[in-house]
Amino acid sequence: MRQAISLQFFLGAMACLSAFCVNAEDASRYFTWTATYGTIYPLGVPQQGILINGQFPGPPLNCITNENIIVTVINKLDEPFLITWNGIQLRRMSWQDGVLGTNCPIPPNSNWTYNFQAKDQIGTFTYFPSTALHRAAGGFGAFNIEQRSIIPIPYPKPDGEFTLLVGDWYKASHQVLRKKLNSGVRLPLPDGLLINGVKAGYVFTGEPGRTYKFRVSNVGIATSINFRIQGHVLKLIEVEGCHTVQDTYESLDVHVGQSVTVLVTLRLSTKDYFIVASSRFTKPILTTTAILRYAGSNTKASGPLPIGPTYQLHWSMKQARTIRTNLTANAARPNPQGSYHYGTIPISRTVVLANVETKIKGALRYALNGISYVDPATPLKLADWFNIPGVFTLNSTKDRPTSSPPVLGVSVLGTTLHDFAEIIFQNNETTVQSWHLDGYSFYTVGYGGGQWTPDMRRRYNLADAVTRHTVQVYPKGWSAILVSLDNKGMWNLRSAIWSRRYLGQQLYIKVWNNEYSLYTEADIPPNALLCGKAAKH
Repeated sequence: MRQAISLQFFLGAMACLSAFCVNAEDASRYFTWTATYGTIYPLGVPQQGILINGQFPGPPLNCITNENIIVTVINKLDEPFLITWNGIQLRRMSWQDGVLGTNCPIPPNSNWTYNFQAKDQIGTFTYFPSTALHRAAGGFGAFNIEQRSIIPIPYPKPDGEFTLLVGDWYKASHQVLRKKLNSGVRLPLPDGLLINGVKAGYVFTGEPGRTYKFRVSNVGIATSINFRIQGHVLKLIEVEGCHTVQDTYESLDVHVGQSVTVLVTLRLSTKDYFIVASSRFTKPILTTTAILRYAGSNTKASGPLPIGPTYQLHWSMKQARTIRTNLTANAARPNPQGSYHYGTIPISRTVVLANVETKIKGALRYALNGISYVDPATPLKLADWFNIPGVFTLNSTKDRPTSSPPVLGVSVLGTTLHDFAEIIFQNNETTVQSWHLDGYSFYTVGYGGGQWTPDMRRRYNLADAVTRHTVQVYPKGWSAILVSLDNKGMWNLRSAIWSRRYLGQQLYIKVWNNEYSLYTEADIPPNALLCGKAAKH
């Protein structure tokens, strides 16, 4: 009997040990990135840009799911700097998120090493600077995660793949744009659109008859885009880590911060074809082109730019009343998500967030539920870990919009680990909004016009909604998401419209329970930078 007990104890201990050794069992990829200023010509005129290892856009970060990612960032700029990993969930590791609520910025002429695991994710993501208005100067790049060999993908293996980083661009430097915002001036319409850092002429070459995967991400700071390829259909296969029903479309809308992946088969005659990105909801419409070249082609693309029916990754109002969305979440993780019946889970908390443009003390600001966020000198995560008082107060932002005049503040919503939350983004303005949540994928279950009310839940898709990390909210409308708060930490919920985030349209969600366990949250990294009130610890 004693031997049996000893054996059970040994096996239990080994099981616990294996849980903590998972990182050691998976391969590691090491990167050293140096951030510098450099002269770039994206719109044909010289301007200062932010380069990563001398490149604009930055080098792609390609890995396989569950691999460990170790990135040493050397800051050669004249300002503090951070990089965040857009859509990477960083399970148990909000310490690695690279935003000012979790990390002290990397000082000039210094470096810091990120260390995290691409845990249980497959798909198309990005990285970019989170500090100041650096994202408007570059420093962004692709973050692509492939499946492990033991994980099947729900589509035939493509013959190759291309990454397209599409976004708006200003000729003015990020310092000039920042000065405008600080002086109370809204940013104007961008000067143009880019594909992979150039205005026109970028060439993607494929073999006739072959099928290619196109990874398309909107890395802009303000502008929704429509994406299409002349004469070709786009078979949608993935949205931000979620595999979808494989319907085909002539064009796709991709809002700020979002990513989609499509398959394209080169079925036409051997020549060049336009790849087109154009702005949505802007006057005038901005357009940029690249080239899809069939190998062996000596004929340039010609004819009118293609345009056709647009798939916007949401219901129309009429469709919302009559049908379910035809996208399903599955197979992004080793455990297929298609079998996850999220629609049967009771909602433990509902939060309605209303964005507003305002003035506080005579200065232009953007706010959520009456608070315009200001980064404290001490990162929230450090203040929470070291129990430092006076940095933030839980639930200073209310769960419903307020009629009180907006004020400056530090917004932190307190939630309990494993809460199942409903978040409504209410947009009372006349421009499209885009919202991102770090650390999570959420179920986008509904869209509508006017004011959201509880009756709107009857329109929700509670069967097979897409999971994603960034959701658009149309003018004078609302969007609803459901999210299982199962990733302990301090997580940034922000406007992906960067001028709005810079001037206060963001908050943090603290996901917490009172049990200390390395199974749910890692300890502070030994190399963590300490600043503000945490510098004394």
